[in-house]
Amino acid sequence: MTAEQLERPYTRSSSEYLLALRDKSLNDAPVELAHLDELHVTHTPRMGGVDTEYIRALAEVESELPPILVHRPTMRVVDGVHRLRAAQANGQIFIKVRYFDGDTTDADLLAVALNVSHGRPLSLEDRAAAAERIFASHPEWSDRAVAAVAGLSARKVSEIRQNSAGTLLQSDRRIGLDGRSRPVDSTHGRELASELIKQNPAASLRTIARQAGISPATVADVRSRVMRGEDPVPSRQRGHAAAQRSPQQSACRPPQQRPVVTRSPAELGSIFDTLRRDPSMRLNEMGRHILRMLDAAALVARDRQRFVESVPAHCKNQMSELVHGYAEIWETFAHDLKSQPAPEGA
Repeated sequence: MTAEQLERPYTRSSSEYLLALRDKSLNDAPVELAHLDELHVTHTPRMGGVDTEYIRALAEVESELPPILVHRPTMRVVDGVHRLRAAQANGQIFIKVRYFDGDTTDADLLAVALNVSHGRPLSLEDRAAAAERIFASHPEWSDRAVAAVAGLSARKVSEIRQNSAGTLLQSDRRIGLDGRSRPVDSTHGRELASELIKQNPAASLRTIARQAGISPATVADVRSRVMRGEDPVPSRQRGHAAAQRSPQQSACRPPQQRPVVTRSPAELGSIFDTLRRDPSMRLNEMGRHILRMLDAAALVARDRQRFVESVPAHCKNQMSELVHGYAEIWETFAHDLKSQPAPEGA
C-alpha cells in the first residue's frame, strides 16, 4: 500500500494521517514473507533499547505472533523489533511482515504511534523524547495532535513544548487532530466564540469552533468562562496587550472570578464517595439514578486509557463524537447546578 493511496482524505501534514495509518490502513495491508537477513534495525523509540527478557518470553510463545511492520524503501523494521529478535532466536529464516511505503519521517512517527497503542508500552521517558522529535519535524502540530501520536496528555506535551521553546522552530499556526490549521494566538477567535455563544447558547461546540476558527476544546473553555462571567481570554494570553487596554475598555470587561480548579481522579473519587453516602441521594429514585451515572463517570476517570484502548479502531471517531456531545450536556448540567440556588433551609 503506497503513501499516495492513503493520502486522501487525510492531509500528509496532519497527525490524522498517521493515526489513520495506525488504526486502519496498515491493518488492511497484505501480509507477506520477508527474509530475516533483508531486515534492518537502525532506530527504535525505546531509549533503553530492546528488552532481552521480553524477547525470551516471545520466543517461547507457541502461537503465531502478529506481523511486523517494515519500511519497504529501506527494509527497516518500524514496529516489531522484539518479534524480529524472537524469530532470530528461534532460528527462523522468514517472518511475516506488512510494508509501509511512506517517507522515513512518517516511519519514525509510526514507530512511536504503534508502540503506544499495542504491544510493550513505551516508558514515559520514551514518549517524552518522541514528543521532542515530533516538535522538531512537525512544529506546526497542536499539543493534542502530538499527544495523540506520542501517547501523552496534551498538558504534558505543552510542558515539553515550553521547555524546548528555545531550540524549536516556531510556527504562528497549529494543525489540530482534525487536520485544520488554526492560529497560535486564539485571542480573536475566543472573543468571537464568546459573542457566538451569547447569541446562541444552544449551539454545539463544533459549530462555534468552525465559525470562530478555533478548536472545539478551546470553545468549551470559552463557554465555561462565559458561564462564570469571566473574560473569554485567559489573562496570561492577553499578555502585553491586556496591559495596554484603555481604562474605558477595561471597565467593559466582565469581573474576574477565581478559575475552577481541575480535580484529580482521586479528588473526584472522594467527592463522589461523600455524595454516595448522603441519605438524601441514596433514598430516592432520582438520586440513585444520578449516582449510577456518576459511578460510570468515575470508572472513566480512574481507567480512561484502558477504555480508549478497548474501543475498536473503526468505532473511535463515532465514540469521540458521542462523548463530545455528552460532554456538552454534562457541562450544561454542571452550570445549571451552580446557577440554581438551593431552597431556603437546605
